[in-house]
Amino acid sequence: METNSPTKVTVQAVIQAPVDKVWRYWTEPSHITQWNQASEDWHAPRAENDLRVGGKFTTRMEAKDGSMGFDFGGTYDVVKQHETISYTIGDGRKVDITFVDQGNTTTVIETFDAESTHPVEFQQAGWQAILNNFKRYAEESE
Repeated sequence: METNSPTKVTVQAVIQAPVDKVWRYWTEPSHITQWNQASEDWHAPRAENDLRVGGKFTTRMEAKDGSMGFDFGGTYDVVKQHETISYTIGDGRKVDITFVDQGNTTTVIETFDAESTHPVEFQQAGWQAILNNFKRYAEESE
């Protein structure tokens, strides 16, 4: 019997900041636009976020040279403040994010369904790069 279960990919980082700050920086549009890109030649000029079950989010991701861009978005399935966010991307893939409160540090664990166009290693590297940008931003900003 053949199954078409998507490949699950996990990335994670330990953020040197308490969970309330990590949660705010992860979910507030004014912060999302500061960290949500995989490399220095991309940016996120716009973000909208209705953080509730059934709420939608969109982040505009664009190459800084204007050569390409896309909207990344989805609908929230689970929102437990300071603990868990799960959502479904517009193409039907699922993403689960866990925030592990460890006092002055927070571990962010993100698991997503891989898409079938690009190699899994490429996708994992891209999502990890975005998470690393988040870590840097959250640790360096007040």
